[in-house]
Amino acid sequence: MPITKMDYIWFNGELVEWDKATLHVLSHVVHYGTSFFEGIRCYETPMGTAIFRLTPHMRRLVDSARIYRTEIPYSLAQLVAAVKETVRANRLRAGYIRPVVYRGYGEIGVNPLGNPVEVAIATIEWGKYLGAEAMEQGVDVCVSSWSRFAPNTLPAMAKAGANYMNSQLIKMEALANGYSEGIALDHNGQVSEGSGENLFLVRDGVVYTPPAGSSILSGITRDTVISLLGDMGVEVRQQVIPREMLYVADELFFTGTAAEVSPIRSVDRMTVGAGRRGPITGEVQAAFFAVVEGKREDTHGWLEYAGE
Repeated sequence: MPITKMDYIWFNGELVEWDKATLHVLSHVVHYGTSFFEGIRCYETPMGTAIFRLTPHMRRLVDSARIYRTEIPYSLAQLVAAVKETVRANRLRAGYIRPVVYRGYGEIGVNPLGNPVEVAIATIEWGKYLGAEAMEQGVDVCVSSWSRFAPNTLPAMAKAGANYMNSQLIKMEALANGYSEGIALDHNGQVSEGSGENLFLVRDGVVYTPPAGSSILSGITRDTVISLLGDMGVEVRQQVIPREMLYVADELFFTGTAAEVSPIRSVDRMTVGAGRRGPITGEVQAAFFAVVEGKREDTHGWLEYAGE
Protein backbone atom coordinates (compact mmCIF):
# COMPACT_ATOMS: atom_id res chain seq x y z
CA MET A 1 0.00 0.00 0.00
CA PRO A 2 1.46 3.43 -0.93
CA ILE A 3 2.71 5.58 1.93
CA THR A 4 0.75 8.76 2.55
CA LYS A 5 3.14 11.49 3.65
CA MET A 6 2.23 13.19 6.92
CA ASP A 7 3.66 16.20 8.75
CA TYR A 8 5.86 14.72 11.48
CA ILE A 9 7.82 11.69 12.60
CA TRP A 10 8.97 11.20 16.19
CA PHE A 11 12.72 10.71 15.76
CA ASN A 12 15.10 10.07 18.64
CA GLY A 13 13.10 11.99 21.20
CA GLU A 14 11.55 14.82 19.23
CA LEU A 15 9.08 15.51 16.46
CA VAL A 16 10.83 16.34 13.20
CA GLU A 17 9.50 17.21 9.77
CA TRP A 18 8.68 14.10 7.71
CA ASP A 19 11.48 14.57 5.15
CA LYS A 20 14.13 15.14 7.83
CA ALA A 21 13.69 11.72 9.47
CA THR A 22 16.60 10.07 7.65
CA LEU A 23 19.46 7.65 8.29
CA HIS A 24 22.93 7.14 6.81
CA VAL A 25 23.43 4.46 4.15
CA LEU A 26 26.17 2.92 6.31
CA SER A 27 23.84 2.46 9.26
CA HIS A 28 24.12 -1.04 10.68
CA VAL A 29 20.44 -1.76 10.00
CA VAL A 30 20.89 -1.33 6.25
CA HIS A 31 23.53 -4.04 6.04
CA TYR A 32 22.61 -6.48 8.79
CA GLY A 33 18.87 -6.12 9.36
CA THR A 34 19.15 -4.97 12.98
CA SER A 35 15.71 -3.50 13.47
CA PHE A 36 12.65 -4.19 15.61
CA PHE A 37 9.24 -2.78 14.90
CA GLU A 38 5.54 -2.79 15.63
CA GLY A 39 2.43 -2.21 13.58
CA ILE A 40 -0.39 -0.58 15.51
CA ARG A 41 -3.84 0.52 14.37
CA CYS A 42 -5.75 3.52 15.58
CA TYR A 43 -9.47 3.93 15.01
CA GLU A 44 -11.89 6.83 14.96
CA THR A 45 -14.41 6.45 17.78
CA PRO A 46 -17.07 8.67 19.37
CA MET A 47 -14.54 9.42 22.13
CA GLY A 48 -11.74 10.39 19.76
CA THR A 49 -8.81 8.54 18.21
CA ALA A 50 -8.36 5.19 19.96
CA ILE A 51 -5.05 3.36 19.69
CA PHE A 52 -5.59 -0.38 19.85
CA ARG A 53 -3.62 -2.14 22.60
CA LEU A 54 -0.85 0.43 22.49
CA THR A 55 0.97 -0.57 25.68
CA PRO A 56 1.16 -4.32 24.84
CA HIS A 57 2.50 -3.43 21.42
CA MET A 58 5.21 -1.22 22.84
CA ARG A 59 6.08 -3.81 25.47
CA ARG A 60 6.57 -6.36 22.68
CA LEU A 61 8.84 -3.84 20.93
CA VAL A 62 10.98 -3.60 24.07
CA ASP A 63 11.00 -7.40 24.39
CA SER A 64 11.98 -7.91 20.75
CA ALA A 65 14.94 -5.57 21.16
CA ARG A 66 15.97 -7.22 24.43
CA ILE A 67 16.12 -10.66 22.80
CA TYR A 68 18.77 -9.19 20.50
CA ARG A 69 20.65 -7.56 23.41
CA THR A 70 19.45 -4.11 22.38
CA GLU A 71 18.58 -1.59 25.09
CA ILE A 72 16.11 1.07 23.95
CA PRO A 73 17.11 4.48 25.41
CA TYR A 74 13.50 5.27 26.42
CA SER A 75 11.21 3.73 29.00
CA LEU A 76 8.01 1.93 28.10
CA ALA A 77 6.02 4.90 29.43
CA GLN A 78 8.04 7.32 27.29
CA LEU A 79 7.47 5.21 24.17
CA VAL A 80 3.73 5.03 24.80
CA ALA A 81 3.60 8.82 25.29
CA ALA A 82 5.63 9.35 22.12
CA VAL A 83 3.14 7.36 20.04
CA LYS A 84 0.26 9.45 21.34
CA GLU A 85 2.21 12.65 20.69
CA THR A 86 2.88 11.61 17.09
CA VAL A 87 -0.76 10.72 16.44
CA ARG A 88 -1.87 14.09 17.83
CA ALA A 89 0.76 16.03 15.87
CA ASN A 90 -0.37 14.45 12.60
CA ARG A 91 -4.06 14.85 13.47
CA LEU A 92 -4.57 11.20 12.61
CA ARG A 93 -8.13 10.03 13.22
CA ALA A 94 -7.69 6.48 11.95
CA GLY A 95 -4.69 4.74 10.45
CA TYR A 96 -1.49 2.86 11.08
CA ILE A 97 1.38 3.54 13.46
CA ARG A 98 4.90 2.24 12.83
CA PRO A 99 7.40 2.43 15.71
CA VAL A 100 10.85 1.13 14.76
CA VAL A 101 14.06 0.65 16.72
CA TYR A 102 17.29 0.09 14.82
CA ARG A 103 21.07 0.15 15.01
CA GLY A 104 22.41 3.27 13.35
CA TYR A 105 25.72 4.63 12.06
CA GLY A 106 28.93 3.86 13.93
CA GLU A 107 30.82 0.72 12.97
CA ILE A 108 30.89 -1.77 10.11
CA GLY A 109 30.77 -5.50 10.89
CA VAL A 110 28.38 -8.12 12.17
CA ASN A 111 28.76 -7.10 15.83
CA PRO A 112 26.01 -4.50 16.40
CA LEU A 113 26.98 -3.37 19.89
CA GLY A 114 29.16 -0.42 18.85
CA ASN A 115 26.32 1.23 16.96
CA PRO A 116 23.78 3.66 18.43
CA VAL A 117 20.20 2.56 19.08
CA GLU A 118 17.79 4.87 17.28
CA VAL A 119 14.02 5.10 17.59
CA ALA A 120 11.42 6.47 15.18
CA ILE A 121 7.62 6.54 15.23
CA ALA A 122 5.66 7.27 12.05
CA THR A 123 1.94 7.36 11.29
CA ILE A 124 0.20 6.82 7.97
CA GLU A 125 -3.29 6.42 6.62
CA TRP A 126 -4.07 2.78 5.83
CA GLY A 127 -7.13 0.81 4.80
CA LYS A 128 -7.82 -2.93 4.65
CA TYR A 129 -4.59 -4.88 4.18
CA LEU A 130 -6.06 -7.71 2.09
CA GLY A 131 -8.78 -5.53 0.51
CA ALA A 132 -12.21 -4.41 1.71
CA GLU A 133 -14.02 -7.16 -0.21
CA ALA A 134 -11.88 -9.78 1.50
CA MET A 135 -13.41 -8.96 4.87
CA GLU A 136 -16.62 -10.68 3.74
CA GLN A 137 -15.75 -12.86 0.76
CA GLY A 138 -12.38 -14.09 2.02
CA VAL A 139 -9.06 -14.54 0.23
CA ASP A 140 -7.43 -17.34 -1.74
CA VAL A 141 -4.22 -18.62 -0.19
CA CYS A 142 -1.64 -21.35 -0.74
CA VAL A 143 0.67 -23.40 1.45
CA SER A 144 4.10 -21.93 0.83
CA SER A 145 7.16 -23.86 -0.24
CA TRP A 146 9.08 -21.69 2.23
CA SER A 147 9.04 -22.81 5.87
CA ARG A 148 9.24 -20.71 9.00
CA PHE A 149 12.63 -20.70 10.68
CA ALA A 150 13.42 -23.45 13.16
CA PRO A 151 14.17 -22.83 16.85
CA ASN A 152 17.77 -21.75 17.47
CA THR A 153 17.99 -20.14 14.04
CA LEU A 154 15.99 -16.91 14.43
CA PRO A 155 13.76 -16.12 17.43
CA ALA A 156 10.16 -16.10 16.20
CA MET A 157 9.06 -14.31 19.37
CA ALA A 158 10.98 -11.19 18.29
CA LYS A 159 9.31 -8.90 15.76
CA ALA A 160 12.62 -8.18 14.06
CA GLY A 161 13.10 -6.75 10.60
CA ALA A 162 15.43 -9.58 9.55
CA ASN A 163 12.69 -12.15 10.18
CA TYR A 164 10.60 -10.55 7.47
CA MET A 165 12.95 -11.62 4.69
CA ASN A 166 11.34 -15.01 5.24
CA SER A 167 7.91 -13.34 5.11
CA GLN A 168 8.78 -11.61 1.85
CA LEU A 169 9.62 -14.94 0.20
CA ILE A 170 6.28 -16.38 1.34
CA LYS A 171 4.33 -13.34 0.15
CA MET A 172 6.05 -12.97 -3.23
CA GLU A 173 5.68 -16.65 -4.04
CA ALA A 174 1.95 -16.51 -3.25
CA LEU A 175 1.40 -13.41 -5.40
CA ALA A 176 3.42 -14.86 -8.29
CA ASN A 177 1.14 -17.91 -8.28
CA GLY A 178 -2.12 -15.95 -8.19
CA TYR A 179 -2.89 -16.08 -4.46
CA SER A 180 -3.39 -13.24 -2.01
CA GLU A 181 -1.29 -14.78 0.75
CA GLY A 182 0.73 -17.82 1.73
CA ILE A 183 0.59 -20.06 4.79
CA ALA A 184 3.96 -21.26 6.04
CA LEU A 185 4.65 -24.54 7.77
CA ASP A 186 7.11 -24.82 10.63
CA HIS A 187 10.33 -26.86 10.66
CA ASN A 188 8.31 -29.99 11.51
CA GLY A 189 5.92 -29.52 8.60
CA GLN A 190 3.05 -28.37 10.82
CA VAL A 191 0.97 -25.24 10.22
CA SER A 192 2.63 -22.04 11.42
CA GLU A 193 1.21 -18.71 10.12
CA GLY A 194 0.88 -16.38 7.15
CA SER A 195 3.59 -14.02 5.95
CA GLY A 196 2.36 -11.41 8.42
CA GLU A 197 -0.71 -12.90 10.07
CA ASN A 198 -1.65 -15.53 12.63
CA LEU A 199 -4.04 -18.28 11.58
CA PHE A 200 -7.23 -19.70 13.10
CA LEU A 201 -9.09 -22.83 11.99
CA VAL A 202 -12.68 -23.82 12.82
CA ARG A 203 -13.84 -27.44 12.85
CA ASP A 204 -17.11 -28.67 14.34
CA GLY A 205 -17.56 -25.48 16.37
CA VAL A 206 -14.09 -25.62 17.96
CA VAL A 207 -11.44 -23.06 17.06
CA TYR A 208 -7.81 -24.11 16.71
CA THR A 209 -4.68 -21.97 16.40
CA PRO A 210 -1.00 -22.97 16.30
CA PRO A 211 0.89 -22.59 19.60
CA ALA A 212 3.92 -20.40 20.24
CA GLY A 213 6.18 -23.41 19.62
CA SER A 214 5.12 -23.57 15.96
CA SER A 215 7.42 -20.66 15.05
CA ILE A 216 4.66 -18.05 15.20
CA LEU A 217 4.81 -14.46 16.30
CA SER A 218 2.59 -14.26 19.37
CA GLY A 219 0.25 -11.73 17.84
CA ILE A 220 -1.60 -9.14 19.87
CA THR A 221 -4.65 -9.36 17.60
CA ARG A 222 -4.39 -13.15 17.97
CA ASP A 223 -4.55 -12.74 21.76
CA THR A 224 -7.49 -10.36 21.35
CA VAL A 225 -9.44 -12.81 19.20
CA ILE A 226 -8.81 -15.65 21.68
CA SER A 227 -10.34 -13.43 24.39
CA LEU A 228 -13.31 -12.48 22.19
CA LEU A 229 -13.97 -16.13 21.35
CA GLY A 230 -13.90 -16.88 25.07
CA ASP A 231 -16.46 -14.12 25.65
CA MET A 232 -18.60 -15.79 22.97
CA GLY A 233 -18.38 -19.15 24.73
CA VAL A 234 -16.39 -20.72 21.86
CA GLU A 235 -13.73 -23.29 22.78
CA VAL A 236 -10.22 -22.37 21.58
CA ARG A 237 -7.41 -24.92 21.44
CA GLN A 238 -3.83 -23.82 20.97
CA GLN A 239 -2.27 -26.95 19.54
CA VAL A 240 -0.13 -28.28 16.72
CA ILE A 241 -2.12 -28.30 13.47
CA PRO A 242 -1.21 -30.70 10.63
CA ARG A 243 -1.33 -29.33 7.09
CA GLU A 244 -4.22 -31.56 6.05
CA MET A 245 -6.53 -29.90 8.59
CA LEU A 246 -6.48 -26.83 6.33
CA TYR A 247 -8.30 -28.83 3.66
CA VAL A 248 -11.09 -30.12 5.91
CA ALA A 249 -11.68 -26.98 7.97
CA ASP A 250 -15.17 -25.49 8.20
CA GLU A 251 -13.67 -22.00 8.44
CA LEU A 252 -10.25 -20.39 8.31
CA PHE A 253 -9.26 -16.82 9.09
CA PHE A 254 -6.20 -14.64 9.52
CA THR A 255 -5.61 -12.16 12.33
CA GLY A 256 -3.11 -9.35 12.62
CA THR A 257 -2.80 -5.60 13.04
CA ALA A 258 -2.83 -5.11 9.27
CA ALA A 259 -5.21 -7.98 8.39
CA GLU A 260 -7.45 -7.39 11.45
CA VAL A 261 -9.83 -10.41 11.12
CA SER A 262 -9.82 -11.66 7.52
CA PRO A 263 -11.56 -14.85 6.31
CA ILE A 264 -9.92 -17.37 3.97
CA ARG A 265 -12.11 -18.86 1.22
CA SER A 266 -9.69 -21.38 -0.31
CA VAL A 267 -6.35 -23.09 0.32
CA ASP A 268 -4.42 -24.53 -2.63
CA ARG A 269 -7.59 -24.10 -4.77
CA MET A 270 -9.62 -26.16 -2.31
CA THR A 271 -12.70 -24.30 -1.05
CA VAL A 272 -12.99 -23.72 2.69
CA GLY A 273 -16.53 -24.31 3.96
CA ALA A 274 -19.04 -22.36 1.87
CA GLY A 275 -16.28 -20.42 0.14
CA ARG A 276 -16.90 -17.18 2.03
CA ARG A 277 -16.84 -15.85 5.60
CA GLY A 278 -18.19 -18.46 8.01
CA PRO A 279 -20.47 -17.85 11.03
CA ILE A 280 -17.82 -17.96 13.78
CA THR A 281 -15.46 -15.82 11.73
CA GLY A 282 -18.27 -13.35 11.10
CA GLU A 283 -19.24 -13.17 14.76
CA VAL A 284 -15.71 -12.62 16.07
CA GLN A 285 -15.00 -10.14 13.27
CA ALA A 286 -18.09 -8.14 14.19
CA ALA A 287 -17.16 -8.22 17.89
CA PHE A 288 -13.63 -7.03 17.08
CA PHE A 289 -14.76 -4.04 15.03
CA ALA A 290 -17.48 -3.15 17.53
CA VAL A 291 -14.81 -2.78 20.23
CA VAL A 292 -12.14 -0.95 18.22
CA GLU A 293 -14.65 1.48 16.71
CA GLY A 294 -16.13 2.32 20.11
CA LYS A 295 -19.54 0.80 19.38
CA ARG A 296 -19.32 -1.72 22.21
CA GLU A 297 -18.04 -1.37 25.74
CA ASP A 298 -14.32 -1.97 25.98
CA THR A 299 -14.49 -4.37 28.92
CA HIS A 300 -10.89 -5.54 28.42
CA GLY A 301 -9.32 -2.07 28.40
CA TRP A 302 -7.88 -2.46 24.91
CA LEU A 303 -8.30 1.14 23.72
CA GLU A 304 -5.89 3.92 24.67
CA TYR A 305 -6.89 7.36 23.50
CA ALA A 306 -4.41 9.66 21.75
CA GLY A 307 -5.71 12.68 23.62
CA GLU A 308 -4.83 11.27 27.03
